[in-house]
Amino acid sequence: MEEQGKQVRLTSGEIAQLWQQYMNDTSSICMLTYFLEKAEDGEIKPIIEYALEQSQAHIQKITAILTEEKNHIPHGFKLEEDVDLTAPRLFSDSFALNFVHQMAKIGLTAYSASLASSARSDITSYYEECLTETMQLYKRSKDLLLSKGLYVRAPYFPNLEQADFVKKQSFLWDIFGEKRSLTAMETTNLHSNIQRNSLGSALLVGFSQVAKSKEVTQFLLRGSDIAKKNIKILGEKLAESNLPIPSTWDADVTKSTTHTFSEKLMMFYTSALITLGVGYYGTAIAESPRVDLGAMYNRLTLETQKYAEDGSNIMIKNGWLEQPPMAPDRKELAKEKGKG
Repeated sequence: MEEQGKQVRLTSGEIAQLWQQYMNDTSSICMLTYFLEKAEDGEIKPIIEYALEQSQAHIQKITAILTEEKNHIPHGFKLEEDVDLTAPRLFSDSFALNFVHQMAKIGLTAYSASLASSARSDITSYYEECLTETMQLYKRSKDLLLSKGLYVRAPYFPNLEQADFVKKQSFLWDIFGEKRSLTAMETTNLHSNIQRNSLGSALLVGFSQVAKSKEVTQFLLRGSDIAKKNIKILGEKLAESNLPIPSTWDADVTKSTTHTFSEKLMMFYTSALITLGVGYYGTAIAESPRVDLGAMYNRLTLETQKYAEDGSNIMIKNGWLEQPPMAPDRKELAKEKGKG
C-alpha cells in the first residue's frame, strides 16, 4: 500500500485486528449459514442473511489486504470442515435473532477498538465501513426484536428531579451495612452482563448436546453452569434494588443431539465468549463505585479465567488453537544461526 510515495507496512496492531477479525468472521459464516439454512421466520431470515453477507465481504477484503502485504492467510473456519448443514435445527429462530443482535453490539465495540489501533488510511477506512454496516445490523435486529416483543429492555428509572452530590463515603465503602441503591450505570452493566451470560448459557447447552467427545461435553456443560451461577449472582444485585431480572434463553434450544458443529468451532466460540466476559466484567468494575460490586466482578473474573485456561489446554491438546501473529524470537533466531 502506497502512502505519500512510501511503502507503509502493517503495524502489529493492524495485523492483530485483521487476524482476529478473520477468525471471528469465518466462525460467524459457519454459524450464520447454519442459522439461515434452518430459518423459517420470514422476517428473521433477511437479518441473518444480511449478517452473513457482511461476514463474507469482510473475509474477501481481509484476504486481499493480507495477500497484498504478503502475510499468510489464517486457516480459520470452513463450512466443509466445521458445520453440517444437514443436521436438524438446534436453536430457534428467535435465538438466532438474539444471537445476531448481541454479536452486532459486540461488533460495534470491537470495530471501534480496531479503528483506534489503525494508522494506515485504507485500514481505518475499512473499519469505518465495518462500523457503518454493523450499526445497520444492530438497528435492524433491534427493531425486529422490538416489533416481535422479544427485546429485553434495561430497567426504567424515575426522571431526574434535581442535580445532587454524594455526601457520605458509604456511597463507596458500605460493605457490611445496608447497601445504597444501584446507580444507572451499575444497573446497566448488571443487566447487560446477565444477558450475555444468558446467551452463553443457551449456546453452550446446545453445543454440549451435539459435541462428540466426553471431555468437550463436560467442559461445555461446566461453562453453562458457570454462566447460570453468574446470572444468579448478578440478578441478586438487581433484586436488592427491586429491579427486574432479564429472562434466560435456554428454552430456545431444541432436543437435537445430532453432530452439527465441529468441536474446534464450539471451543473457539466458548473461548471468545470467555474473553468477552472478562473484558465486560473489567469495564463493569471501572464503572461501579460500590465496592461490593467490584469485589463480586473480581470473583467472577477469577473463576472465568480458570475456566478459560482449562479450555485452552483442551484446544492445544487437540490441535484446535490457531496461533496468532507473534513477534520474532530474536534469541531463537540467533541460536539457529549458530547451528548453521
